[in-house]
Amino acid sequence: MQNLTDNADVSANIDKDPDEWVSGDDPMTPSQASYLKTLSEQADDAASFEQGLSKAEASKRIDALRAKLKL
Repeated sequence: MQNLTDNADVSANIDKDPDEWVSGDDPMTPSQASYLKTLSEQADDAASFEQGLSKAEASKRIDALRAKLKL
């Protein structure tokens, strides 16, 4: 069973800036690539999807597209 401190730590990690992620420079995951491609198609913004993005950059682009699409 988690205590409140554990929940605060999880929340802090979720809200962490992607540029501060330890693995942020790693290649985006297949899930990120798929979701980013789908969002870029829905937003009619093909330029937002590129192969070879880092995890951090993919996350930032996903967030921007979600905001654009009001998701």
